[in-house]
Order: sequence, then structure tokens, then C-alpha cells
Amino acid sequence: MAEEPLEVSIGRRLRERGLTLAVAESCTGGLIGHLITQVPGSSTYFLGGVIAYANEVKERLLGVRPTTLAEHGAVSPQTALEMARGVRRALQADLGLAVTGIAGPSGGTPHKPVGLVYVALAAPEGAWVEEHRWQGDRPTNKPLSAHAALDLLRRYLEGAL
Repeated sequence: MAEEPLEVSIGRRLRERGLTLAVAESCTGGLIGHLITQVPGSSTYFLGGVIAYANEVKERLLGVRPTTLAEHGAVSPQTALEMARGVRRALQADLGLAVTGIAGPSGGTPHKPVGLVYVALAAPEGAWVEEHRWQGDRPTNKPLSAHAALDLLRRYLEGAL
């Protein structure tokens, strides 16, 4: 028997628990929202998302502090957490899921290489952030990042965080 796709199991758990979700995406460019909305009935739990590619959008729509961006950069655990909290607040969702990173092929530095990604989840009882370092190119790093974000959400919904 084939394993249930991650977005399907997440949707079922969100629906069972009566929780709503909003997403803030940077390096995935809307891929997380796309995957979530591939599931029939996702409108019962998915409120929407913000594709915050530019820092100005992160600040204006998600409430990421300019000092966070100046001190830590757009690709940082601090920014990912503020994005998750910000989209949760902006869309009045129970849960906020965010991703920011360097998909490649350019934009990396020795300190922040291509493939560096942070995923974050904000919930009523706390927030979590994880770092990932992918070794692929842009077409590989984007889906890996979207999957990592969904997996963080899955673990939260299963009580594993």
C-alpha cells in the first residue's frame, strides 16, 4: 500500500483538530501553498499564504523587524520565526508555517551557502525553527524545502515537537 502523501495526512490532521494554517514562503515561491491546495477540501483549514521574496514584503506584510534583517539577514532562524509568527497573526490562523533560504544557483556565501534553508512553525503554545542544508540545485532545493516545512508541521500535529 502506498504511503499517504504528506500534504494529505497534514490536511486530515488539521481538519480533525479544527486548526487553520497560513504559510509565509520565500525561497519556495508558493510551492508549499500549491502542495496544500492540491488536496480536495483544503479550504476548510488552509487560509492562504504570503510569498515574501523581498525584504520589504517580509517587513510590511509579515512584520519582520528591520533590525532582525539587518543583524541576522533574510536567511536566518530569527527571520524564519518572525515570518511564521507574522503570517499567523496577519491571516489570523491557528498555525503559521514559514520558509526562507538560498535556493541557488547564486546568492550563497561561505557563511550562508546555497542550500541553506530555515523552516519555522508558530503555534499558540510556542514556535520551532529548523535548519537544513541541501546539496542540490534550485529545482531540487525548492521541493526539499517545501517538504521539510510540511514535515515540521506533521511532527507538530503528531505531538512529536
